[in-house]
Parts: sequence; C-alpha cells; structure tokens
Amino acid sequence: MKATEIRDLNIDEINQKVADLKEALFNLRFQHEIGQLENPKKIGQTKKDIARLRTILNEKTN
Repeated sequence: MKATEIRDLNIDEINQKVADLKEALFNLRFQHEIGQLENPKKIGQTKKDIARLRTILNEKTN
C-alpha cells in the first residue's frame, strides 16, 4: 500500500487497516513457524505496511 493511498483514507479506516495487518502478521508468523510459509518476505512487507500506516496516522492526529 502506497503512502498516497493511505493519506486518502480517514482515521477510522487507517485504524481498521492496522488491525487487519496485525492479524495477517500473526498468521504469517504462525505459518512460518510450522513451515508452511512460501514467501518469508511477506512478513517484512507487512511490518513495513503497518509502520507506514502508523506514521501517517500520527501525522493526521497531530
């Protein structure tokens, strides 16, 4: 998800996206532990997306 797309969202939508990505990250970590994760790079990308969302959320609230 690109920063320009995130900036178009309102605060509630951003919070919902963060919650969804946290759940997805949990599932990815679980899959990684049991050896079913095909692309381990998805974990890093999901973390970056969460950080990007939180950064823009912080910009909007201040």
